Amino acid sequence: VQLQASGGGLVQAGGSLRLSCPASGRTFSSYAMGWFRQAPGKEREFVAAISRSGGSTYYADSVKGRFSISRDNAKNTVLLQMNSLKPEDTAVYYCAARSGSVAQAPYEYGIWGQGTQVTVSS
Repeated sequence: VQLQASGGGLVQAGGSLRLSCPASGRTFSSYAMGWFRQAPGKEREFVAAISRSGGSTYYADSVKGRFSISRDNAKNTVLLQMNSLKPEDTAVYYCAARSGSVAQAPYEYGIWGQGTQVTVSS
């Protein structure tokens, strides 16, 4: 599977963005999907993850209640709805795929898409 994240941009604090990550290939439903982000000078960190069926979701404490991850296996797409954005959410956001069960550590994901920049102004 190949991934390509999109939907980033510049938004004011309190605003919303929706990131999309369409995947190529016929086995999308066999992959757990995750969103990660990396701010300048910082390590890549977990944001959200969703199980293969979409029945289970997981969030970093910093985004819980503001972000929502979802997937459409018929359309081979995973989404990240980001509301109430804060300046500290500014980062390059990446989608990633992992064969099997969902995980939260970046090293557990073997397939990565190109990132999309999210900038939140104060």
